[in-house]
Amino acid sequence: MTRPKILIAGGDTRQLYCADRLSRDFDIKLIGFDKEYSDLAAKLPVADSSDRGSFDYALLPVPSLGQDGYIYTPCYSSELTADTIDGFLSGDGIIYAGRADDRLRRMLPHREICDYLNREELNLRNAVPTAEGAVQLALEELPVTLNGLKVLIVGMGRIGCALAEILKGFGADITAAVHNPRGAAKARLHGISSVPTKRLRGDYGLIFNTAPKLIFDRELLSRFEPSALFIDLASKPGGIDLTAASELGIRAIWALGLPGKTAPVTSGEIIADTVSAMIAERGEDSE
Repeated sequence: MTRPKILIAGGDTRQLYCADRLSRDFDIKLIGFDKEYSDLAAKLPVADSSDRGSFDYALLPVPSLGQDGYIYTPCYSSELTADTIDGFLSGDGIIYAGRADDRLRRMLPHREICDYLNREELNLRNAVPTAEGAVQLALEELPVTLNGLKVLIVGMGRIGCALAEILKGFGADITAAVHNPRGAAKARLHGISSVPTKRLRGDYGLIFNTAPKLIFDRELLSRFEPSALFIDLASKPGGIDLTAASELGIRAIWALGLPGKTAPVTSGEIIADTVSAMIAERGEDSE
């Protein structure tokens, strides 16, 4: 039986580990990576002109497109266009993409584009490596230990809850900022105290934001000590006014893409497992 063919197109190191994982069940080839980038990039097969029109699926990275409109290829010395990807796909080939925005859909209106970041299982599994990466970043940036430090977590979603459990192990003094009774109940379930977001202030040494909307505007930031470290884990547009923070002398880091930076093997395997499940479901639906 012929195995489905997947084109792994661009991305960072996690996409290489994703490709390696997918190679167990699919015929995979790369495009958008320099072989000199890593031993794994050199080991995996590369697509060439003879492969045009032959792939059943293309797997694009997170994010799929850079600000310049080309496929995101930080491990490649040339540019990669959406049209190039399209040319490698069969007539009914499907694209799996991370954070697929309207630009990509306008470029390829005739293609079915599925965003794997919308899958709940991926987001659940990504919460732990994201939280671990955020704590690692805090340890690198802070001049003090987490033990006994007053830490604020804004939002008790998947990442916020994972952060709470990790920080408890460090002995941090943790408070969750919540919007409603449900958030307060989740904080209580994790054994930490909570405070309504609208009443935020205090002497927290470390603040993690996980809410993907502006929470920390200039007025709210001014209630915190200049020595506080803010780490924003929210996707765009983020939850912290970075310009205001800089003008107030507050350190604020927008830590996008942490799983890919701090745990590329795990992150790549999570993407591979998710895309495999999506392809399997498609096969089941067609039976």
